[in-house]
Formats: sequence, C-alpha cells, structure tokens
Amino acid sequence: MFKFKRGFSALLIALLLFVGCSTVPITGRRQLSFIPKNQLITSSADSYRQLLSQSKISDDAEKTQMVTTVGQRIASAAEDFMRENGMEKEIQNYHWEFNLIEDDETVNAFCMPGGKIAVYTGILPITRDEDGLAVVMGHEVAHALANHGGERLSQLLVVQMGATSLSAALSNQPEQTRQLLMQAFGLGANVGVLLPYSRSHELEADHIGLILMARAGYDPRTAIPFWQRMSNLGGERPPEFLSTHPAPERRIQDIQNELPEALKYYKQF
Repeated sequence: MFKFKRGFSALLIALLLFVGCSTVPITGRRQLSFIPKNQLITSSADSYRQLLSQSKISDDAEKTQMVTTVGQRIASAAEDFMRENGMEKEIQNYHWEFNLIEDDETVNAFCMPGGKIAVYTGILPITRDEDGLAVVMGHEVAHALANHGGERLSQLLVVQMGATSLSAALSNQPEQTRQLLMQAFGLGANVGVLLPYSRSHELEADHIGLILMARAGYDPRTAIPFWQRMSNLGGERPPEFLSTHPAPERRIQDIQNELPEALKYYKQF
C-alpha cells in the first residue's frame, strides 16, 4: 500500500507538471502554474489592503504623482504587449493600483498578482528620476506579468504540502495555505515583511522589465546606473530590494546583453 501511495503521488505531481504548465510572456520560458488566477488576485488584493492599512501612505503629492504616472505608463505597455500577442483576455486579470508608502528606511517596491503596486519612499533617492523609477516599476510589473507569484505558490504547495493535499489546501484555505499565499506574493506571515523571489525570477523580471520600460518610453539604458547605485548600498546588510538577488555583476552583465533587444522598442515621447 505504501508503494502504491508513493507511486500515485509521483504520478499526480507529474500530471500537475504536465497539465499545469504555462508560458512566460516575452521570455517564452515554461513554468509550473496551476493556481486559478481569480484565487491569486483575490488573495493578493486582500493582502495588499491589509498592508496598506498598516502603513503610512505618503502625502507628498509630487512624488505620489510620479509613482502613479510611471506606473500607469508601464501598465499600459504591459497591456499593449498582451493585446499584440493575442492575450486580450489576460488584461481583465489586472486591476492596477499604485501607492507610495512613507518609509525612508525601506529601499523596496513590489507588485502583487493582479497589479497591486507599492513603492517605498526609501527607494526614491536611488531611482532619482522617472527613468530610474521606471526600472523599478518595470521590474515589479514584470513579476506580475510573468505570474511569478502563481508559479512560486504552485511550487510551494507541491513541495511543502504534498500532491495529495493540494485539493484540500486550495479549497479549504487553512492557515498554512494562507501563509504560502503570502510567501508567493513576496510577503511574510507578518504583513510588511517582504520575501524575495528566486534569483531566476529576478533575472527574468529584469529582462521583461527592460522591454516594458522601453515600450513605455523610458530609456532602458538607465537600468545599468540604477543597479550600480543599488549595488553600492550593499555592505553587511543589503537593502530588501537586493536580498538574495543575483550578484550585481551578473545582473548588470545580463542587462547589458539584453539592452539591444530592449532598445528596439524604445521611442522617446
């Protein structure tokens, strides 16, 4: 009986890998993703509202407007890409929202599934201007466009809960599943504690983000000095935006290699 159960679990996992595969836009990478998009979006919206309720929203009108302007242009570029590639139905999954959180000590930003975006004021001295901010926003929107949260949740559920528990976990929403959802969105069990994506996700978000910012009319070449400035903040305790991320040298080299592709889309407004 034990051998049968183990074999059945292996078969179910293999089936999930086959049935639950999707393709990441722009890069074309195949990914494991079997979590319903509507469930991801609902859960992320709830988590986003909870985080905002525990945060101080910036009252700086100029900085807030900059975040909104850059965010809307990047979001529009993402939607244009989806339309051009026969993904019109995907657009309805995104309900864009942009907020600037007053926290000068936190050098970070995030985008949850469904397009819920927050930028911390601590990253603005590093972005410096709209182009620098577009590097960050393009990168974060790329995480949502590539469904990195859904992919990571799919992986977490398979690895941590076991294939035979997936159905019950997804339908009953136990506490463990809620915590896994939070992790998949880049949030810790304590709201506001941001957890990093994998290095491969980060590099893929860099790639997609370059394309998105270029399509939005922002110079993708500004990504290199931005990441150089971020790298200079390293020290013993790097900013959250760099935590467990790829080595700065690797990241910058990859961006340099990807710039020719991004520049094909760059048109100054």
